Amino acid sequence: MTVDVPAFDGRLVLPSDADWEDARVGRVFNGRRPDRQPDAVLIAASADDVQRGVRLAAEKGWTVAVRSGGHAWAVWSVRDGGLLIDLGNLTDITYDDETKVVSAGPATKGGEVLSPYLEERGRFFHGGHCPTVGIGGFLLQGGQGWNQRGWGWAAESIVAIDVVTADGELVRADASQNADLFWAARGAGPTFPGIVVRFQLATRPLLGALAHTVHGYELDDFTEVMTWLYETHRNVPTNVEIVCVSTPTELPDGTERRLFLVTALAFGDDFEHARASLADFNTSPVLDRAVFVKDAAPSTMAEHRVQQLKQNPEHWQYICDNAWIDGEYTPEGIAAMVDGIRPLFTTNPTEVGFAIWMSNGPRRDLPDMAFSLHTDAYVAAYTVYEDPADFARNRAWVDEVFAHAEPVTAGQYLGDSDMTNRQLKFMAPENWTKLQQIIAERDPKSRFHRYLAADPATINQNHWELGA
Repeated sequence: MTVDVPAFDGRLVLPSDADWEDARVGRVFNGRRPDRQPDAVLIAASADDVQRGVRLAAEKGWTVAVRSGGHAWAVWSVRDGGLLIDLGNLTDITYDDETKVVSAGPATKGGEVLSPYLEERGRFFHGGHCPTVGIGGFLLQGGQGWNQRGWGWAAESIVAIDVVTADGELVRADASQNADLFWAARGAGPTFPGIVVRFQLATRPLLGALAHTVHGYELDDFTEVMTWLYETHRNVPTNVEIVCVSTPTELPDGTERRLFLVTALAFGDDFEHARASLADFNTSPVLDRAVFVKDAAPSTMAEHRVQQLKQNPEHWQYICDNAWIDGEYTPEGIAAMVDGIRPLFTTNPTEVGFAIWMSNGPRRDLPDMAFSLHTDAYVAAYTVYEDPADFARNRAWVDEVFAHAEPVTAGQYLGDSDMTNRQLKFMAPENWTKLQQIIAERDPKSRFHRYLAADPATINQNHWELGA
């Protein structure tokens, strides 16, 4: 294919080029790569390139998809036909010491790059847990970052964005100008009607001290431990991140086996504050049966970034899904929620796969933004494997355990979803209606791709409720 193109600071890669496959999927984190084929990939080197790319797409009649960090499990960015604009080179960072606002490109890695940069300046931003996640897609989907139960969704810290529109114009959006784009950028995900080329983010003071509690339990203790945690988690101080993980665990004797871990990370003003914030975890009724206990040990963010990289090996094949779990806080309601999620944590078919339960309680009202659906607890399960022949059984397992959880499922989070396989509600109905209006006004010719979904007509609906 011959394409007459403008001069780019970066490079336009075509299917006939020798490095086409690398341009198409080389930066995709998930080793389970799609076979979808765009018409071209623009490896942008600047915001000007992004503008030129959008205008070229308009001339060619191409749709536009965008890749920021490449961590989307469903690989939203790779579509059949159209132009894929890869923002991987947009990683510059600046910091305003007066306003405490950091400005960063969308492909900036939140933990690997942005966090150390801010720590040197005595500041912190609660980006994604896996340190190689780019901030672009992460923030557009809401941003489930460090201690979001206490600090809020990371997207709430967006002060302003620089956006390339469907017309190829570069505009600033914040609460007072282009406020519709500002609203949509905080939760619309990969249907956002524009391309964010820069984020302005409010930062927090650097943490005084971290204390880390971990209980390691046998899988047989899941029901009793999880019941206690549901009875307890909403009363734990909100400076504590609470995450339970079913994962292979190295034991003090050097052996390894899958355990159910209850982890609590306290972000304190000083170590005594952090340690005291973890007191509730000493009330576990089965603490004496724990395989091991780490009680309020001093910790650092660097340690947690290393552990997250170990938990999420790059270029392995992943199949995952997630759910917002909801129910009554009665003995019967808690029992239903615990039973609904139990298979996620006790039956993973892959050796290094894992499942997480993250506290979001006590639930709070959200600001006015596109992101608008959450509950007191979030679960996700991941199969992690290397042999493509294992796809069918792992796909079947993920589908089975989340079907089991449907009676206590309110919806899902965009960041771990795959609408080509299962479509759930992820936004309040009134927010969904508002988003469609913004898209219609900002992108009337559908220049930008919408959600990658099996059934575009039933997006933002729980599939088991259709026709009810």
